[in-house]
Amino acid sequence: MNFSRAGLSELLKDGTKHISGVDQAVLRNIEATVQLSTLTRTSMGPNGMNKIVINHLEKLFVTHDAATILKELEVIHPAAKIAVLAAQAQEVECGDGTNFVVCLCGELMQRAEDLLRMGLHTSDIIEGYKKGVEKASEIMESLVIKPVSNLRDEKEVSGAMKSALSAKLYGYEDIISPVVARACINACPKNFKNFNVDNIRVLKINGGAIHDIHLIEGFAIERDTHGTVKHVKDGVKVAVFGCNLDTASTETKHSVVIKSASDLLSYSNSEEESIEREIKSIADSGVKVVVSSGGFGEMALHFIERCGMMAIKVASKFQLRRLCQAIGATALVRVGPPTADEMGNCDSVHVEEIGDTKVIVFRQDPKNVDRAGLSTIVARGATQNVLDEIERAIDDGVNVYKQLTKDQRLVAGAGAFEIELARQLTSFAEETPGIEQYAIKKYAESFHVVPRTIAESAGYSATDIISKLNAAHEGGKVNFGVSVEDKDGMDAVEESIVDPFTTKYWAAKFATDAAVTILSVDQIIMARPAGGPKPRNPNAGNNWDDTDEHV
Repeated sequence: MNFSRAGLSELLKDGTKHISGVDQAVLRNIEATVQLSTLTRTSMGPNGMNKIVINHLEKLFVTHDAATILKELEVIHPAAKIAVLAAQAQEVECGDGTNFVVCLCGELMQRAEDLLRMGLHTSDIIEGYKKGVEKASEIMESLVIKPVSNLRDEKEVSGAMKSALSAKLYGYEDIISPVVARACINACPKNFKNFNVDNIRVLKINGGAIHDIHLIEGFAIERDTHGTVKHVKDGVKVAVFGCNLDTASTETKHSVVIKSASDLLSYSNSEEESIEREIKSIADSGVKVVVSSGGFGEMALHFIERCGMMAIKVASKFQLRRLCQAIGATALVRVGPPTADEMGNCDSVHVEEIGDTKVIVFRQDPKNVDRAGLSTIVARGATQNVLDEIERAIDDGVNVYKQLTKDQRLVAGAGAFEIELARQLTSFAEETPGIEQYAIKKYAESFHVVPRTIAESAGYSATDIISKLNAAHEGGKVNFGVSVEDKDGMDAVEESIVDPFTTKYWAAKFATDAAVTILSVDQIIMARPAGGPKPRNPNAGNNWDDTDEHV
């Protein structure tokens, strides 16, 4: 056979799709990325709009969190998928700023389309974008405002969180930020670098309102105790068992021959004495609370009650692990008295009733322990969707604190940082020789997407707002940003609207890398999908034998 002039269709198997060229591949990729950014862009800022997302399992989400939207939508377009991966990288690195990444990437692609239609080659655009992000990284360093000096100061920490919280729950940030700040400070160890976001839990209980949010310094679990003991205080020792507390059973089948009533009585007594001896030995070690991941037998629970101990069942292994972390206990796989190192310690254990829900609270005073505590934020709301959105807002606030433990630097929010960055990048572009200056100018203009979106969501004319901001920044007001309550703008730093430096830095990096990667693609080759059962004929009837040929 002669393959000297074989085309691509003969090289690859049937069903392979091939898209190439500027018009087919590059412009299609740009269009897909821009559509994705348009989808999430309207959710940016304090007045961002909610989206109702129903995933493939028909679960309903009402949110304007871009990370949740992108995760549940399951984007399959190869170019748009790259933007989603950049947003996921931002989520892993910073925990916030995913919408900024997608919107900036979409804006960069839209500006690239204008440059392509002007006649620039994709390599020139890529080179200009790379120079732009390098210069932007230098300019960002000069736009840093006063950093957070003390990570254990509640006022300073809550002020740094307000911007992230208001993006999810505008109007309630003054209520939530002090609670989240106290929770982070309580859960932060002596070495700030070892701060773990998993040490802060959110307990969501239906009913009440956002104003009822409060902090529990310790561990709280939504359940009631077994037995009548509901309150234990004054230095509680806790024994945690990863097994059932019940009479021991053998692994092999056996038979017991009982010939008289005395034999039956002695057999029952020996079983009772055995479990009583085990429970009494636990009580003698000083334990006041017994936690089991399995359950409590009736006889074991009887002797636990007689010894005045509290019995708690925690079925979830994840909750059991967190409880052990909170109180410093070790989960035992044997029934017997724990050693001093295996016991957990807390100030008090009691049952609270929040709404109509019983909650067991293990209170732990962080001043009495050397390790990091565990904080539980009790969130209240009317519906499960409201509670989920509160949890996402708290998660953003906690991630802001995590960023501050790495880098305490802050930048102005409300679009002020982006306007000043775009202004200085434009000046750099005008001084840059060569054709790349056009790409750098477009790169600078892309940062206007943040103030423009905030202005549009507030009902203002984006063109007027951006012109006012540019005039203010030319006059030396480098922290002047968009106000959702006043079309004249405001000083973002004076209003305590600030963002972590690392969030902006990595967002610009990831968005630019994604845009450059998409622009460098000139062909898309999709292999034929894997084989499987043939799809059902849509014209067929409902019965399985409707398609049979009648003889």
